[in-house]
Amino acid sequence: MAQEHLLGAHMSISGGIDLAIDRGEQVGCHVMQVFTKNSNQWQGKALEESVIESYKSKLEKSPVSEVIAHDSYLINLASPEKEMRQRSFDAFLDEMERCRKLGISSLVMHPGSHKGAGEEGGLKIITEEFNELLAMTDGWGVHIVVETTAGQGTNLGYRFEHIASIIDGVKEKDRIKVCFDTCHVFAAGYDLSTEEGYYETMERFESLIGLDRLAAFHINDSKKALGSRVDRHEHLGKGELGETPFRLIMNDPRFAGIPKILETPKGKEMEEDKVNLAYLRNLVR
Repeated sequence: MAQEHLLGAHMSISGGIDLAIDRGEQVGCHVMQVFTKNSNQWQGKALEESVIESYKSKLEKSPVSEVIAHDSYLINLASPEKEMRQRSFDAFLDEMERCRKLGISSLVMHPGSHKGAGEEGGLKIITEEFNELLAMTDGWGVHIVVETTAGQGTNLGYRFEHIASIIDGVKEKDRIKVCFDTCHVFAAGYDLSTEEGYYETMERFESLIGLDRLAAFHINDSKKALGSRVDRHEHLGKGELGETPFRLIMNDPRFAGIPKILETPKGKEMEEDKVNLAYLRNLVR
């Protein structure tokens, strides 16, 4: 039963994106997440054909059945500053192109920050940017996956209504998916730590966004309290969320086929990933 779940973690691409597959296998991933370039730089080194070939060849023989990408943390498609927005647009387009070359169909991103211009204005800007990006990448087979956020500072995406508003304004709705981050959703004020709160939250997500849009879970406990609006990930069962939401997600038949990816802290040997993945597998009834 536990094998049916698509479990994995975010893996380092140090030394080449093809090496991320080896790392994923090492900890027992069946799915994984990667950056397609250095996440703290605007410009990434071009993907070499030999690396792309090696990546695809390894993936074909691997127990890892799906890889999703996460964009750079520098990107802010909701910025009211034209220069920043253009830079973000170009960088995000480049990331979509990298995904296309690698055959990755899901690119996870944080909706961005309105920088004091107001939530409504920020959501309008990002919707316009998405429409342009999707028109330019028609036929690429890459979905934009909007991640739920904790709502630090002026970050958008901490209310399900924000994401619903973006989807509502996008023309190619079928190319917008959602990533549900357990730590972020809890920090944003949705109480996943109780059974009642979990079902209420999922019902709200279903009514505003739709569970059919769910492309992935980021499975993280939270160092900070409910509604703190602070994004700090913790090992599973060691934070404010406790065991309840992870047990419920792992046994919720609606989510059996949805990738569940750890973004919890880890050292070079990645032992923490093995522990957290075992923790999830042990919750399956």
